[in-house]
Parts: sequence; C-alpha cells; structure tokens
Amino acid sequence: MKSKKITYKISGVNISEGDSFVNSIKKSVKQTHTKKVLSGIGHFSGIFDANFKGIKDPCLVSSVDGVGTKLKVAFMMEKYNSIGQDLVNHCVNDIAVCGATPLFFMDYFATGKLNRKIAIEVVKGISKACIENKCSIIGGETAEMPGFYTNGEFDIAGMIVGVAEKKKIIDGSKIKSGNILVALPSTGLHTNGYSLARKILLPKYNTNKYLAELKSTIGDALLKVHRSYLKQIQLLHKKNLINGVAHITGGGIIGNTNRIIPKGMSVKIDWLSWKRPNIFNFIQREGSVPEKDMRRTFNLGIGLVFIVNKNKINLVLNQLKLIGEKPFIIGKVF
Repeated sequence: MKSKKITYKISGVNISEGDSFVNSIKKSVKQTHTKKVLSGIGHFSGIFDANFKGIKDPCLVSSVDGVGTKLKVAFMMEKYNSIGQDLVNHCVNDIAVCGATPLFFMDYFATGKLNRKIAIEVVKGISKACIENKCSIIGGETAEMPGFYTNGEFDIAGMIVGVAEKKKIIDGSKIKSGNILVALPSTGLHTNGYSLARKILLPKYNTNKYLAELKSTIGDALLKVHRSYLKQIQLLHKKNLINGVAHITGGGIIGNTNRIIPKGMSVKIDWLSWKRPNIFNFIQREGSVPEKDMRRTFNLGIGLVFIVNKNKINLVLNQLKLIGEKPFIIGKVF
C-alpha cells in the first residue's frame, strides 16, 4: 500500500499564498520609495543609495522593535490597520531622539497560517506611517510557521535605519543641572504596558464595551496609534534648542529619561503638573495598581520629553505651539 504523499502545503505552508500576498502589497510598498531605493520588491536584499548630500560626516543610526502584546487587543477587535503604524512610529521615535532622519524600514511578519487579507492591512499601516515619516520600505520577510503560533495570531517586528551628522547627534552630553523637562502628550498607552492592562481589563470587559469615561470603546482606547514625534524633534533640533530627548516607552518617564542623563545627575518629576488621560486612571482603579507600578509601566500620557536650557523654555514652548502641540513642563534636572 502506497503511503500518502505529503506536500509543503499539506504541512501548513502555502507558498502560492505567500507569493500572492507579496504581489498584493507591491503598490503600497512602492508608494514609500524614493530615488534612493535601488532594489525592487522581491529581491534577496534591500539596496539603498548611501550618498548623503549635505552631510559631511554621516553616521547610520538604527533600531529594531515590535509592538508587544498590543497585538492581542488587535486580534480581539479584529482591527489590524493601525498596528503597522505603531511599529513604524515607535522605531522612528527611537532614532529621532538621537537626531537622526529616517532612511529606510524593513519588517518581519510571522504567523502560523498566512491570512492575506489581514497581512495586507498590517502592511498598509506600515506604508502609511513610512510615507508620513518620509521613510522607504526596502524589504521585509513573511514567515509561515504552522504549529508555532496560535491559530489566527501573528507577530510583527521592524528595523529602521536613519542618518545623522556626527557633530549633531543628540546624546545627552549637553545636559546640565537646572535644565528643564518639557513634555509632549501621548495618544494613550502607545506600545507599552499592555500585559498589565490586558490582565486587568480584558477578563472583566468586552473590547467593544463603550465607556463614557473614555469617550470610546475599551478596545479603541487601547488601540490608539503610537505617535511619531519626528517633526517636533527636527524642528527644535535644527534651531539648536534641545540638550536631550527621551522617547517614553517601557520603563516609564523616569526610566527612559534617565537613559540620557549624565552620570551623577537625576531628574525630579512633578507628577501633578499634567492631567493623565482617563485610560490610565481607569486601569489603575480597576486593578488597584500601586502608583509605583503605574509610573514604571506606563507613559501616563507623556510620549516624549525634551531637556532644554532654562533660558530657552519660552522659545521652545512657543515653537511647539506654532505647530499645534500642547507642551508642558514636568520637572527638571538636578
């Protein structure tokens, strides 16, 4: 008796579906390309022209990240168009705080069984954010791994490369005692603290539950897009108005700000100087979360912190307000 033939498709990997997916996203990806992208979609590698006009001593600045368990909320809501934006904007912010301009982005999408419709939505979000940040998608990888991921779920990661003038890199070395901390608001949790938020809220509430306190459903509040602060950082950096910049991610305000503070200095935060978005108050109340944990886990409504000289404060605040921002002072360096 002949044994049954087992193909790659029967084992759970559909190469044809993967090829079809790549063809489906070509238009979205192509929209992010500039003349510096020298390779087409589908090559073994992405190729980018490294001739940086106007930069005397260029340094490449890179970062890689994911969006964590925020994906679990997207799965429950069956909303995938914003997750790609979260991924790109998080990576953009991480290099922008060093004074870098984004050049190109690459993504990794891994799943048990490829759902082309969902994957296309994710890539559309990636493309949208790349266009907004003037960053090209030059490559990516789609991995179909049956038996490795729970059915209907996936993971994404992104890698970004930017360029900065060596003498203009923001590394915190100019920070002095007495400098002031100027904050810009976040849209919500951004991409951190979701393991705690999910443990508290999702066993009790349906993601489609509307709450007047949040002025939205719980799911929509949790899925608010992680902001890009590229424009705001570049505006102040070009005018030589900042000594340091911190992207507030995992570890909270103090944890991330301390990453750029010179040795021997500390920051003092006035925790009553701004009104926290209601989503954070809701999480804390529902889970009886200690204040110490809230501060270490969440951004608490602050997505970015500028560290500036005291005598430049008014100029910084005015410059940010001119582009529609609502900056506020939250503390100082000592």
